[in-house]
Amino acid sequence: MNQLLNLYWTFLKIGCVTFGGGYAMLPILERELVTKRQWTTMDDLRDYFSIGQCTPGIIALNVSTFIGQKRHGVPGAIAATTGFLTGPIIIILLIAAFLKNFAELEIIQHAFAGIRVCVCVLIVQAVLRLWKKSVIDPFTLALYLIVFALNAFSGILPFKIPAAILVICAGIAGILVSQIRNRKTASSGKGGGA
Repeated sequence: MNQLLNLYWTFLKIGCVTFGGGYAMLPILERELVTKRQWTTMDDLRDYFSIGQCTPGIIALNVSTFIGQKRHGVPGAIAATTGFLTGPIIIILLIAAFLKNFAELEIIQHAFAGIRVCVCVLIVQAVLRLWKKSVIDPFTLALYLIVFALNAFSGILPFKIPAAILVICAGIAGILVSQIRNRKTASSGKGGGA
């Protein structure tokens, strides 16, 4: 029970500072879950982000569910997910109750402008961290450039490819290249042993 409460409390704290979506949360999740608590590795966290991007819902929420399940099965997933949701629900209800009265105030507009800048910094930091660990060879660089081009120029292309399709295709490409590399390694190992 204490472990489930620990999961709940940890993700409650993380959920209370969830500004800017999943990628902005990557540095916070890394610090709390990888560095501080050692509940997962950075490689696993990146995998959870990838899966979380392809599944319905908020990326950081999906990651909390994956971590909770990894730690303590279904009860852990429920505790982590509930913890993550508790803070934002309370904060959103408070904002909804008072925002109408204060949204037009100049100080509130300046506060939102500052928050947007901070979120941009967090997202850039997350992108740089993901880049260093993900774009590691010519194949991953080529894949990055292709996916980036398809996404960035989707407005001028005659068709728009949904992000989920790009992620799935990139995953399939990774599997195919891995299979080709494994076959080459196996055949060179056989040839070298003869």
